[in-house]
Amino acid sequence: MKKLIIVLLVLFSSHVAASPGGIELQSAKIDLDNKASLQRGAKYFVNYCLSCHSAKQLRYSRMAEDLGISPELVELNLMFTGEKIFDGMTISMRPKDAEKWFGVNPPDLSLIARSRGPDWLYTYLKGFYIDDSRPFGVNNVLFPKVGMPHVLADLQGLQKAVYKDVKLKDGSIRKVIDHLEIAEPGRMNEREFDKAMNDLVNFMAYMGEPAKLERQRLGWKVLLFILLMLGVFHLLKKEYWKDIH
Repeated sequence: MKKLIIVLLVLFSSHVAASPGGIELQSAKIDLDNKASLQRGAKYFVNYCLSCHSAKQLRYSRMAEDLGISPELVELNLMFTGEKIFDGMTISMRPKDAEKWFGVNPPDLSLIARSRGPDWLYTYLKGFYIDDSRPFGVNNVLFPKVGMPHVLADLQGLQKAVYKDVKLKDGSIRKVIDHLEIAEPGRMNEREFDKAMNDLVNFMAYMGEPAKLERQRLGWKVLLFILLMLGVFHLLKKEYWKDIH
């Protein structure tokens, strides 16, 4: 049993530390209590992701309540395709058009943070680099031959890959990406872009499980109730059993 637990821990740690392709994942700081971060992340998601990717499992009304935004502000600043406040976050692009333009219908992102993990998303969003061989002129270190354009290029700028030579077991030399560096600056510097992507990933983590915020809000109340009832039950126990002793 002890060996099984050790094996599971090793597998789990390797999963969270690196991607399947061997790229070391960068850590995203997830804080669902940080409403300011979630609000900024919602802005980035709507402006840069929602044009192609839906999030049908999250209703605008739920987001407004959880993030402390009035429904009026949500309708004014975060809803652009004629939805109602109680609708899910859908897109106007038709699946047939999406397949024509991108080769595939972009997936719904409601649960992407739960399926991929926040660290994977954070590393992916920061990992685009110039590649003229690709249809959109960019590739991704974490998702080779990605079919998505670099929609955040105006914020981050364009990166180029810097390669290094790696000697293989058969003695041959293979060029691999050593790191990425900015080739054309964007509107944000590196620290600003990292913070923006952390906000975006933070929002996507919330989006995958909106009820988690409600559970956290209720958790301390439930624990307080249990502690109070333990005191009541203890006094009842003493009252019922005092004559027996």
